[in-house]
Amino acid sequence: MSKKNRSGIIYSTNPDFDYQSDEQPETDTLPPAQQNLKIWLVKLGGNKVVTSIRGFIGASADLADLGKQLKTACGSGGSVKDDEILIQGDHRDKVLTWLTGKGYKAKKAGG
Repeated sequence: MSKKNRSGIIYSTNPDFDYQSDEQPETDTLPPAQQNLKIWLVKLGGNKVVTSIRGFIGASADLADLGKQLKTACGSGGSVKDDEILIQGDHRDKVLTWLTGKGYKAKKAGG
């Protein structure tokens, strides 16, 4: 275990000491057909528009991989944070077509 994750524990003289973490184990990634993804259009400060994909259930590494594939498919930048994928620009139609082509259950959400 990394030293960064040991909050407050510096050293223990107890030979039977076993550090218990409060972190929840990551959930297993559901297959694409069982994912229920929502595609939102979010307006940020100024005139910036971002396509947001929410509702992914699974490991953060799989979410990051999906985000990378979507950014490549759209030819745009973006990021993955707070359990959602953000893609710069209005790419809702492209994202919906790509996700349904890969077998994901996805639909547009919001106004």
